[in-house]
Amino acid sequence: MARPLWFVKLLKKTFPNVKFIAKLTNFPILGTIFDHLLFKGDDIIYLPQDNVIDVNKPIGEYQEYVLPSQVLEYFINKANHHWIMNFCICRSSMNCKDYPKDLGCLFLGDAVLDINPQLGRLATKKEALEHLKKCRDAGLVHMIGRNRLDAQWLGVSPGEKLLSICNCDPCCCLWRVSSILAPKIGSKIKKMPGVIVKVTDKCIGCGTCLKDICFVNAISLKDKHAFISDQCRGCGRCVSICPQNAIELTIDDTQYIKKSIQEIDKIIDVT
Repeated sequence: MARPLWFVKLLKKTFPNVKFIAKLTNFPILGTIFDHLLFKGDDIIYLPQDNVIDVNKPIGEYQEYVLPSQVLEYFINKANHHWIMNFCICRSSMNCKDYPKDLGCLFLGDAVLDINPQLGRLATKKEALEHLKKCRDAGLVHMIGRNRLDAQWLGVSPGEKLLSICNCDPCCCLWRVSSILAPKIGSKIKKMPGVIVKVTDKCIGCGTCLKDICFVNAISLKDKHAFISDQCRGCGRCVSICPQNAIELTIDDTQYIKKSIQEIDKIIDVT
């Protein structure tokens, strides 16, 4: 059953407490309950920004990388129904000052037909692609996968008929709590296969990458040198922001696009 507006307004008021709620998942009994109600079956992949992929660098027998945005294009072209939200619930709830609040999620699949029409609109494939381009141009990073939480707050079903494409920022995004969640839940939000982000010897410890760039706070300074922990989800923001070009994103799997598509295809049917 589609959620009424009063429910969405109530949800927005509770959103600022999301970090406290995330910490509760680390308690065994509460963690199991939260996992079952809100995260069961989730598989969510962060896509690196296209502009941090070196398309001229050969990898194996391949002469160029396929860009992460092609994962999105695949599912948009495959889906029967496309839904653009009128707002981003994360940025709206947090009254974001740095990124557009009106660039909301894109949802694909039959389940979108049950979304409250006051929250967004059905769109064509062309409109869906244009929406995602606007998000990229605004500096937002895409996340794609099955997200039970979206099906719950939107009040739609079945969950395996709803594919979420979120357009995330580093300051207000819900998934900034990924590193706080219980490991069995937090691990469901992950990098693309084969993506590696590393700091090179060019780093001078300027700290630019520490200034509200990493949404999971995976970067710190150690011995006046940037250090990236295993909490990194491979979005590539730090790569594009570094003034010394000291952070590199590499891909050691030539099939990283194909594998990402296959992984999502197994759990979501958008036709």
